[in-house]
Amino acid sequence: MLKHLYIKNYTLIDELDISFEKGFSVITGETGAGKSIILGAIGLLLGQRADSKAIKSGTDRCVVEAHFDLSRYHLNDFFETNDIEQDAEDTIVRRELTAAGKSRAFINDTPVSLAQMKELGERLVDVHSQHQNLLLTHQDFQIEVVDILANDGKELEAYRQTYTEYQDVARQLEQLREEIDMNAREADFIRFQFEELSAAKLVAGEQEELEQQSDRMTHSEDIKQALYIADTAFSGEGENVLSELSRAVKALSSIEKVFPDVSELAERMESSYIELKDQASEVSGMLEDIDFDPSELDAVNNRLDKIYDLQKKYHADSIEQLLSIQDELGSKLNHIENSDEAVAELEQQLATLAERCQKQADALTKKREQAARVIEKTLLSRLVLLGMPHVRFEINITKDKLHSNGQDKVAFLFSANTSTPLQPVSQVASGGEIARVMLAIKAMISGVVKLPTIIFDEIDTGVSGKIAEQMAQIMYEMGQQERQVISITHLPQIAALGANHYKVYKEETAKGTTSHMVQLTADERIDEIAQMLSGSNVSEAAIENARQLLKR
Repeated sequence: MLKHLYIKNYTLIDELDISFEKGFSVITGETGAGKSIILGAIGLLLGQRADSKAIKSGTDRCVVEAHFDLSRYHLNDFFETNDIEQDAEDTIVRRELTAAGKSRAFINDTPVSLAQMKELGERLVDVHSQHQNLLLTHQDFQIEVVDILANDGKELEAYRQTYTEYQDVARQLEQLREEIDMNAREADFIRFQFEELSAAKLVAGEQEELEQQSDRMTHSEDIKQALYIADTAFSGEGENVLSELSRAVKALSSIEKVFPDVSELAERMESSYIELKDQASEVSGMLEDIDFDPSELDAVNNRLDKIYDLQKKYHADSIEQLLSIQDELGSKLNHIENSDEAVAELEQQLATLAERCQKQADALTKKREQAARVIEKTLLSRLVLLGMPHVRFEINITKDKLHSNGQDKVAFLFSANTSTPLQPVSQVASGGEIARVMLAIKAMISGVVKLPTIIFDEIDTGVSGKIAEQMAQIMYEMGQQERQVISITHLPQIAALGANHYKVYKEETAKGTTSHMVQLTADERIDEIAQMLSGSNVSEAAIENARQLLKR
C-alpha cells in the first residue's frame, strides 16, 4: 500500500509531504483545487511519460517520491529479475524531472528504466478515472474481465504459445507457396543458368593458373632469347664463364704448394664453379623445355575468355563467386523439385497445431462460460444494491475464428429495466449506469488480483444519494481486503464513509497560486462534509447532517 507521498515543484505544488493509511480513504476538494495534479504526479511514478512543462514555473527540477509497504504482496520476482535490492516494508519509488527535459527513475535508489518503473507501477497502483469507464464498451476489456475472474491465465498463456507457433508455420507455408510460384515461373531460366555453369566445369584457382600460362606463352620468344643468352654465357662455344673459371681454379691450384695463401681462394672459386655449373644445367634444361605452341595459347585464351564472359554475365569477380552462384541455382532447382514434400510437411505441422489450438480454445471457452454465469449472478446482486432493482445483465460468448485470445467473442449485454431488451452495454447504459457496472466489476476483480492500492478518480459521476452510499460501501469493503482504496469524490455520502479524509485546496500567495493537501481531523471532516452538502454558506442543519453521515 501507499504509505507516503512527497512532491516538490510539480505544476502548482511547491512541496507536498503526506502520509496515507490503509483501508478506505477519500480525497475531496473544489474543482480545480489540484486533485488531478496529484494524480498526474502519481502517474509519473507509474512510468507515464513526463513533460518538462509540468515543472513548477521558476524552478529547474521536480521530484516525486512514494513509499510503499509491499510485505503482503509477494513481488519478490520483480526485484530478483531486475536485480534491485528489496525492502518489502519500505519500497521507495522516485522520479526526477529537469527543465532541460531529462527524466530519471529510481527504485530503492537504484536507477531503472521507464519500462521497469512501469512494470512495477502496474503491480502497485490501479488508477481508475472517469475515462476508464469507457473501457467497459471495448470487447478486449470485456474478455479480459472474464479471463481474470475465470482464473484461466495458465490456460490462456499455453494457448497463446500454440497459437503463435500456428501463425509462424502458417506464415512459413504462405512464403513457401509464394516462393514456389515465383520459382516455377523462372524454373526454365534457373535450369539453363545452372546447366551453363555446370557445363563450364569451373575449378577453384583455375583462372589464376591460366592467366599465368597465357602470360608465359605470349612472351615465350622473349623468355627463350633470355635463356639462350644465359646458356651461351655459361657454356657456349669458345670462351665462356665456366671454361674461364675452370682455368682460373686450375692455375691457382698449381701454385698452392709454393704460395699457400691462394689455397682458401682456390677452394672458394671451385665452390663457385660447382654452383655456376649447376645453374648452367638448369638454364640449359629450361631452354630445352621452352616450346611455343600457338594452338595451346589459343586454347588457354579461349578458356579465359569463357571464364571472363561468365563473370560478366553473372556479375562475378572470380571463379569462386561463379561456383557459389552455381550452388545457389542448384539449391533453387532442388527446392523446386522437392517443394511438394516441403509443402506437405508444413501442411501437416499446421494441421497438428490447428488441432491443438482448437482443443485449448475449447477448454478456454468452457472456463469462460462457467465464469460468466458466476459473474452474471454476482454482478446482478451488486447492481441491485446500487439502485438498479430491475437490472438485467448477461455475458454473451459466441465462437469466432481462432485469434490471440482463443475463439470467443465476448459481449456484455445490459438492460436497466424489464421492458427494454438486452443490448450491448455501450449502446444502452447511461454514464451513471456504466460507472456502477464498472465499480461492481472492479470490486470483483480486486478480489482476484491482489493490487496494493486502487485509486478511484470521481467514479461516482452521475450518481447521488442512496446509490452513492452503496458505492461507498463497496469501496469501503474493498479496502478491508488487504488493500488500500482511495476515492477522489465530490459526494458527501462517499466522503463520510472514508476511514481517512484528505482535502486538496488552492492558496493564493505573493508568488502565485499553490496547491496543498492535508489530512483532516474529525472536526475538520464535519466542516468539509457540511460544505459539500450545503455549499459555501454552511448552516447548522448541514453540520448536523454531516455528523449523522459520519456516524453511519
